[in-house]
Amino acid sequence: MNNNDIFKKLRVALQLRDDQIVEILQLVDFRISKPELGAFFRNENHPNYMECGDQVLRNFLNGLIIHLRGTKDEPKDPKKVLAAIKAEAGKDTSAPKKPGTYKGKPKPKPKTQGEVTGTTKKPVKKFNKPKKKEPIMDKTRFKNGKKPNKD
Repeated sequence: MNNNDIFKKLRVALQLRDDQIVEILQLVDFRISKPELGAFFRNENHPNYMECGDQVLRNFLNGLIIHLRGTKDEPKDPKKVLAAIKAEAGKDTSAPKKPGTYKGKPKPKPKTQGEVTGTTKKPVKKFNKPKKKEPIMDKTRFKNGKKPNKD
């Protein structure tokens, strides 16, 4: 297990986004851009993959301690911080979807044949029952090389 794997697992376990990780690294005066950070989370076969060095992981862990616990001067409760992160992750920034809506608007009702053609006839529904399939082979007995029993 390398530093990239540890970094990925911490990111998933703490439900952190890239901008949150950048903020955590800034707590310990370590500056990194989002594209650089994204290179750590790529697949090893990807051309833009970058190995996460010890310094980056060390600074992230030190910043994570400050982020969760706070400093000696201003201590924080880690459970409250994690609960706030989960609450923020649970929020959906888009408009809440209501059942029966389409892009925030009520779903359009399907038009009947009368509305389309201008007639008042109801559409005729035809139900075709599937025909019973005839067996390909009639009642054939396979002996598999066995001779019939003579009692």
